Amino acid sequence: MTKWEYKVIEFDARGAMGGLIDQEKMELKLNELGKEGWELTTSYSTQQGYGSSRKLVYTLKRESQF
Repeated sequence: MTKWEYKVIEFDARGAMGGLIDQEKMELKLNELGKEGWELTTSYSTQQGYGSSRKLVYTLKRESQF
């Protein structure tokens, strides 16, 4: 039976009203984790007033090394 391990990472949204993201920083981090065998499984954003994103949250998985 395959065993999995999981990792959760967060990115903060910027700007006075939130919602602005550093796409380059996100891509660099996700590519770095992909090279380590992590696969993105889900993503969601937490909201602040008026529907602007406050945080972006990603869940990744890879086959357990143990």
